[in-house]
Amino acid sequence: MTQALRIDFVSDIACPWCAIGLSSLKHALEQLGDEVDAEVVVRSFELNPDMPPEGQTLLDYASRKHGSTATQVAERQALIRERGASAGFDFAPRTHVYNTFDGHRLLHWAGTQGEALALKEALLKAYHGNGKDLSNHGVLLEAVQSVGLDAAQARRVLESSDYADEVRREVAEFRSMGINSVPSILFDNRYLVTGGQPAEAFVQIIRDVLAKRQG
Repeated sequence: MTQALRIDFVSDIACPWCAIGLSSLKHALEQLGDEVDAEVVVRSFELNPDMPPEGQTLLDYASRKHGSTATQVAERQALIRERGASAGFDFAPRTHVYNTFDGHRLLHWAGTQGEALALKEALLKAYHGNGKDLSNHGVLLEAVQSVGLDAAQARRVLESSDYADEVRREVAEFRSMGINSVPSILFDNRYLVTGGQPAEAFVQIIRDVLAKRQG
């Protein structure tokens, strides 16, 4: 019997492991087939709320935040590309980290039309797959159009402060829960899993969550 399952995917567009995790989760749900009818709910989190609109080079960002050297950054990028390939997500070379707040505002807007997940995937592809600047409104609108949403409505959102409070409240809610890293995935509003897990791990996690309902 198919069981319904809510999955809250807490993430930041700037996070490469979020791209890996979401791709793996989708593959896991495909493998599970009619075992589960999952609703994946996109939730906002900002890793770098103070990032300036022009962003920072990846090296400057990693050095400031993690104390990383150029060699360590290159090694981490190679690992991310390898993990991405195994999860079905192709990473392009990326030199900068950008502010993602407007992208999160658009995701809240897209959620009012049931298209937040589709837009999330488009934004992750633009940022990590194509190395585009998601603080640029033109880039954001391209992503909006790519999933069939109304670009004129999206432009009005971007030119206003719409959904800003919603994004800030959501980020504050997750920080108050002790979430400081993403992706953080909440299953059934009860079970929290972190990190860009492989598809096989998500399959087992979901089966375990569904089994616990029977206990």
